[in-house]
Amino acid sequence: MDMAVMNTYFKKREEHSVTYKSGGRCTQVDYILCRRVNLKETEDCKVVAGESAVKQHRMVVCRMTLEIKKRKRVRPEPRIKWWKLKNEDCKVEFREKVRQALGGSEELPNSWETTADVVRVTARRVLGVTSGQRKEEKETWWWNGEVHESIQRKKMAKKKWDSQRDAESRQEYKKIRRKVKREVAKAKEKAFDELYERLDTKEGEKNLYQLARQKDRAVKDVQQVRVIKDKDGNILTNEESVLSRWKEYFERLMNEENEGEKSKDSYKEDGEQKSRWSR
Repeated sequence: MDMAVMNTYFKKREEHSVTYKSGGRCTQVDYILCRRVNLKETEDCKVVAGESAVKQHRMVVCRMTLEIKKRKRVRPEPRIKWWKLKNEDCKVEFREKVRQALGGSEELPNSWETTADVVRVTARRVLGVTSGQRKEEKETWWWNGEVHESIQRKKMAKKKWDSQRDAESRQEYKKIRRKVKREVAKAKEKAFDELYERLDTKEGEKNLYQLARQKDRAVKDVQQVRVIKDKDGNILTNEESVLSRWKEYFERLMNEENEGEKSKDSYKEDGEQKSRWSR
């Protein structure tokens, strides 16, 4: 997973390396992991000798200096509105313009780059391009102008109440807030009604599949699994085989008897055998 064990990158005395101490035994069982790309930002990692996180366990601390870099907002490039070709009139006009740009011949040029350039230039002129502005947030796809105006009025009423702090401004703010809630509910209901009507049509099948995929991704805990291998080391890609492998792994993990339990059982058997001999 391209991770680094921070406890192993700094040379420390034993007192600052032991994380578990009990009955004269000292072991190192607690670790701090970080991405390898962040190793240069790590300054120190050690065990605090005088502190205990829980009984017999000692606290491991790591000091890092993180530099927060501001992301440059990349302006999306304008795109050709290819979806307008669903309209029959646009389709006919686009076909005629492309034929005129190619000299009126039915045969295409031998160079694909030339043909592609002609198609793109004609599409920009006939179909148009997007503005290149950011898309609206998915959570507020039902937003409209009326809701925007109501929200602005609510903000102004809130500022007035914050500055005056009297009963009249408070009642006005509460009244506007209730009205905004009703308008938002109506806007959502209207948007969902339009969506359901669109899903009943043939053009709305694409939206239906998109909603189904989003719902499926939302209920999954793990969004990405890099590599899952079987017991022979072969990489598994099928979802059913991956789930079967996890089931097999946990069944073996939960039902396998560890060395400590084996030693206890053997010690118990030896004790029972000695007691029988003594009797």
